[in-house]
Amino acid sequence: MAEAPKTPGRHSAPAPRRRLHRMATAVLLSPLLASALHAAPASAAPSPSAPGTGSSTLAEADTGAEAAEVSITKVGPVIPDEEDTLTISGSVTNRSRDPLTDLEVNLRTGPVLTTRSSIERAADRKGFAYDRDGREVTDDAATLPMEDLPSGGTRTFTLDVPVEDLGLDESGTYQLGVALSGHTRSVGYEQVLGIERTFLPWQADPASTRTDVTFLWPLVSTPHLTARTASDEQQTPVFRDEDLLDEISPGGRLYELVRQGADLPVTWVVDPDLLASVDAMRQAYQVETPDGPVAGRGQDAANRWLNDLQEATADREVVALPFGDPDVASLAHRGRDVSGSLGHLQTATEAAEVTTETILNTRPDTDFAWPVEGAVDGSVVAVATSAGARNVITRSDSLREDRGLPYTPNAARPIGGGITAVSADATLSTVFRGDMTRADNTTDAVQRFVSHTLSITEENPTKRRSILVAPERMPTASQAGVMATAVEALTEHGGWARFVDLAETAKAEPDARANRKVPGGKAYPERLRKEELPTEAFESMRATQATLKDFAVILSQEDRVVTPFGGAIRREMSTAWRGRGGEARAYRESVHDYLMGLTEQVQLVPKSPMTLSGRSATIPVTVQNNLVQEVDGLELRLTSGRRIGLEIDDEVKSVVVEGGHSQSITFDTSAKANGRTFLTAQLYTEDDKPYGEPMTFQVDVTEITSTVLLVIAGGVLLVVLAGVRMYTQRKRRGPRPDPDAPLAPGEDGAEEDPGAAATEDTGPESTESPGPGEKVER
Repeated sequence: MAEAPKTPGRHSAPAPRRRLHRMATAVLLSPLLASALHAAPASAAPSPSAPGTGSSTLAEADTGAEAAEVSITKVGPVIPDEEDTLTISGSVTNRSRDPLTDLEVNLRTGPVLTTRSSIERAADRKGFAYDRDGREVTDDAATLPMEDLPSGGTRTFTLDVPVEDLGLDESGTYQLGVALSGHTRSVGYEQVLGIERTFLPWQADPASTRTDVTFLWPLVSTPHLTARTASDEQQTPVFRDEDLLDEISPGGRLYELVRQGADLPVTWVVDPDLLASVDAMRQAYQVETPDGPVAGRGQDAANRWLNDLQEATADREVVALPFGDPDVASLAHRGRDVSGSLGHLQTATEAAEVTTETILNTRPDTDFAWPVEGAVDGSVVAVATSAGARNVITRSDSLREDRGLPYTPNAARPIGGGITAVSADATLSTVFRGDMTRADNTTDAVQRFVSHTLSITEENPTKRRSILVAPERMPTASQAGVMATAVEALTEHGGWARFVDLAETAKAEPDARANRKVPGGKAYPERLRKEELPTEAFESMRATQATLKDFAVILSQEDRVVTPFGGAIRREMSTAWRGRGGEARAYRESVHDYLMGLTEQVQLVPKSPMTLSGRSATIPVTVQNNLVQEVDGLELRLTSGRRIGLEIDDEVKSVVVEGGHSQSITFDTSAKANGRTFLTAQLYTEDDKPYGEPMTFQVDVTEITSTVLLVIAGGVLLVVLAGVRMYTQRKRRGPRPDPDAPLAPGEDGAEEDPGAAATEDTGPESTESPGPGEKVER
C-alpha cells in the first residue's frame, strides 16, 4: 500500500475523555473476564502468559479484533535515536459486514522480545491480547480519532510520536502495535477491532562487541544467448529474446540491483555468463523471432549497465559462480553418473575467472559454491567442491543447529575434507521474499531484519558473531530496493553490527557447539528435488558434447564453433531452469539440432549409377563444404562389395575443402570381370571416427569379350597375308622394264610389236592400283 498523508479524521470525543471511558470499560469487564478465565478448562485455552502459542486467548476472542485489518506501511526512522520522532503510517480497512463507529487509532508498546523466536512468534500472531500487546502510549500524538468506516471502507493514518514518550528502557527489540478501537453494531462497548505489529530495535548503550554481517548481492539471470552465431567475420551473436534488455534498462531487475547496491558494503555474487551476455550486446547482435532473426537494439543500455557495474564493484569483493550458474544439486542427484557431466562443472569454473576478470577488470573469488537455497546433502557437497571450490554456501534450515544452543553461531564451520560450510541465516535470508511492491510487506521485512541482527548481538554481548545473509538468487527490482533500505539502515544507525566480506566470514573461528554434520540424502527437501533437471538432460548434454568434439577436429578455425557451443552446453545446466522444464528441454534441443545442422554442411554429394568399360577406370567422389571456413581434418574412404573383383588402388584419400566450395576426389580402379557391384564412400575424422552418413552407389562393369578379340585378330592377320602375297608376286616378275629405254637394233632381226609394247606398259599399273573388290592375281 502506498504511503498516505496524515488524516485527522472526525473527533467523536476528546482524547482524554475517551481514554477514561476505555479504562472504565476495562474495570467493568475485568470481573467477567476473570470469572470466565477461571471457569474455562485448561485445555480450552492456553495461558495468556505463555509466549508464542500463536492461538487466540479468551481476551482475544472477546475483542472482535478481526473486524478490521490494520496495515503498517512506514516506520521511520528504521532505527531511532532518543531525540527522534517516530513516524508510523498505514491504513485500516473494515472487513466486517457492519459499519465501524467511534473509531480511534492508537499506538501500543509491547515488551522487550528477548529472543529471535519471540520476534517470529509475535510476527505470526493474530488477534489481540491485552497481556501480550503491551500498554497504550498515553501521548496525545499516539492517538488519532478516525471517521466511521462502512463495510469494505479504508482510511489511512499517520502517527508522529516522540521516541522519548515510547517508554523504551533497556536495549533490545520492542514490539509496537497499531490498534484500531471502536464500536460495532453488535457490541455496544468499545473494543479493539484490529491490530498490526511491527518491531523497533532500540540500543540504549553502545554495544561492547559488534556482530559481523556478510550480505550477498546476487547478479544472476536466465540463459539468454543461443549457440547460434551469424556467418559473418564478427560471428554476430544471436539471443533467444530481448528480455535481457528489459532487465538492464532503467526500472529493470538487474538495473535496480546495480543501482541500489552501488554504495552498499555487500559482496557481489555474479554469474559470468550474465556478464558475457551483456558484453555481447555492446556490439551488433541479433534476436530470434518467429519471422527470423532481427537486429538487437540494446547497445547503449549494455554499455551503460556494464560501466555502472564496473564502478560499483571497484574495490569490492566479487565472487564468481561457475559460468552459467550450474545446478550442482541436479548434477549430484541426476547427472553425476552420466559420463562427462562433472567435466562441464570443471570447465565452467575455469571460464568463470577469465570472463569476470576480463569484463569487470577485477579478480574474482571462485572458491565458493552456492547450491540452490543452500540445501545440501553429502552428494551435493561432493559435487559442488569437485571443481576446486573449498567453501559451500549453505543455509541454517539445511545445516540444522543442535537444539539447546543459546545463541546464533558463526556461519562458518568445517565439515571435513578441508571443506568449509558457510551457513547463511535462514530467517534473515528469507525475510525479503514475497511481494515487495506492497509497502506493508516492505516495512515488515526491514524492521524484522534490523531487529534480528540486534537480537543476535544481544544473545551473547561478549562474544563476537559472524553471520551470513544469502537472499534469493534472482531478487526482483522491488526486493532489491527493500534489501538496500535494510542494509543502509543497519550501516548508518546499527551500532551493533558491521559489514564484512564473505572471505572473512568463511575464515571466522567456528563455534565448538555449532553443527558440522552434513545431512543425508533423505533430508534434502522434496520440493527442491522435484524441480531438478532430469537425467535425460545430462545425457543430452553428453551427446551434444560428443558431436561437438568430433566436429571440431575437422575445422580450421574450431574456436568459431567450440566457444559458442561450449557456453550453450554449460547454460543447459543452469539453476535458472528449475521449475521451467519445458523451456529447458526446448533450449537443449535447439542447441543439439543447430549443431547437427552445421555438421551436415560437410557431406558427400550423392552419385547416380555408373558404368565402367574396360579393365581400369577412375571414379570421382565429391565432398561439399557449405561452411564458411575450410575443413582439413577428414579422410575419404572408398570400399567395394568385391563381388566382381573391382579393385581400388588407393582406398583412403585426404580431404581439404575450402569454405563454400566442393572438391572431387578421384579413385583409380581395375576390374577383373564383368558385372554389377556397389561402392561405399565414407568420411572419417583423423581419429578414425565415421563422419556423417555413408554414401553407397552402383557401378556396372563391362569388360571386352574373347570373341571380339578373335574377330579383330583374324582381320589383322588377313591384312598381313595380303601384303605378303603382293610382295611375293612382285618378286617373281622382277624389275619392270624402262619404257623410255631404246631397243637394241638388229637383235635377232626381229621388229617391234606395237601391241605387245602397249600390254607391257599397262600391266604393271593395273597391278599396283587394283580396282575395288578386285583380287590381285596374276
